[in-house]
Amino acid sequence: MLHTRTCWIFDMDGTLTESLHDFPAISRALGLPDDEPILEALAKLPEREAAACHRQLDEIELKIARQATPQPGAYELLSDLKKQGKQVGILTRNTKAIARVTLAACGLAEFFNLDHVLGRSCCPPKPQPDGILQLLAAWSATPANAVMTGDHKFDLVAGRNAKAVSVYLDPTGEFPWQQYADHSVRSLERLRQLI
Repeated sequence: MLHTRTCWIFDMDGTLTESLHDFPAISRALGLPDDEPILEALAKLPEREAAACHRQLDEIELKIARQATPQPGAYELLSDLKKQGKQVGILTRNTKAIARVTLAACGLAEFFNLDHVLGRSCCPPKPQPDGILQLLAAWSATPANAVMTGDHKFDLVAGRNAKAVSVYLDPTGEFPWQQYADHSVRSLERLRQLI
C-alpha cells in the first residue's frame, strides 16, 4: 500500500534526524512545566512573556540544529523516494529557519524544496492537520496519496486528522503510540523496504 503513495511528509527531529531534544530540560530552561508540550505551554502565557520564551526557545533549538545528524537510512530513503518521482516535504513543530539549519547539518537539504518545509510559523502545529493539507494543496494531491511519517504521537495524530496514512518510527521498538499508526517500523531502512 505504501508504494502507491506519491506524497511523503516527514517529521524532522527524531525521524529524519537522530533525536537530540531533551524536552523536559528545555521546558525547565524556559520556566515552563516539564509535563506539558512546549508550544501548548507557551500559548497560555501573556504575549510579552511568550515572545521572550519563543526567542529563548529559538536559541536553544538553533544550537541543537547545528549538531544534528541524520537518522540511519534517511539519505537512502529520500534518494529512493526522489528517484521514484515522489513528492517529499517536512512538517515540524520547529521553525522553518531552524529546519533549514538542521537539514543542512544533516546533509539532507538537497532533497527538499524549501516551499515544502513547513514549521510552526507556517501553519498551526501538529497534531493539527493543516500543514499536511497545505503541502497536499501545493502538490495538487489528496490525503489518499499521502504518508505522514514521525516518531511522536503528534505526528501520527496529524496524519490521522488529515486522513493520510501514518507511519510510526520508533528505533526502541516500544511503540507507545501504536494505536495512532497505520504502520510501525524500527528503522528508516525497514520503511525503505516497504516502498
